[in-house]
Amino acid sequence: MNMQHGPLGARSDYPRHYDAGLLYPIARAPARRELGLAPDALPFGGVDIWNAYELSWLDARGKPQVAIGELRVPADSPNLVESKSLKLYLNSLNQERLGDGAQVRELLQRDLGAAVGAPVTVGLLEPAQFAAQRIEELAGRCIDGQDLAIDDHGPPQPGYLDCVGATVEETLVSHLLKSNCPVTGQPDWASVQIAYAGCAIGHAGLLRYLVSYRNHAGFHEQCVERIFNDLWQRCSPRRLSVYARYTRRGGLDINPWRSSHGQSPPNPRGARQ
Repeated sequence: MNMQHGPLGARSDYPRHYDAGLLYPIARAPARRELGLAPDALPFGGVDIWNAYELSWLDARGKPQVAIGELRVPADSPNLVESKSLKLYLNSLNQERLGDGAQVRELLQRDLGAAVGAPVTVGLLEPAQFAAQRIEELAGRCIDGQDLAIDDHGPPQPGYLDCVGATVEETLVSHLLKSNCPVTGQPDWASVQIAYAGCAIGHAGLLRYLVSYRNHAGFHEQCVERIFNDLWQRCSPRRLSVYARYTRRGGLDINPWRSSHGQSPPNPRGARQ
């Protein structure tokens, strides 16, 4: 796939009129095949949570409206959406008379669902609700304070993952995950939460493994699926979920969650988001 021909790899003029054709789907299957994952036998379910902080449109009388959009794309959708194309699409709504929030939700659900090939859930946080937003970090034991010398910053090294003890149930967090956009090379920063039950995973090896993504080129969703798959294959937990909260770029943040069990996660806004 030559992503240089997509919106992310090209200079773009911002649209003046609504255009659903701006959305640029990317098939999930090729990256999953690289991990040995078959579309009909994924070891995880999950969702990609997008927060859109620059969402605006006009009401029926031309008065601007603003909201924060929460877009939930199921992990079993055949496609994800390129982030710059989503930004351009959302900006194409800026001068459109769309009425109230319910109409905007319906439009977003229709267009995004068509692009990813599956139903998308859309929520809008309107200005009256902004004050209720709070900073909330991912729950769990942070493993970043370990006294380690780390020389390996990529490519990802699943060999660092090991089981070191008896069966446990724990939730671990690191704020040191970094990868790079495979098209532009720009850095992507994230906090990641790993919750599992099974043989205890060595904390030092886990941190070394996460740091080995530092120069890896991959989309957010693909990085999280690689982390999940490596842990699943190397450590054989009974239950596992991986949740990454990436910092925003262009008014959007992307937060993939993959899990062997359970329902969709909450949408906490971290300090870096």
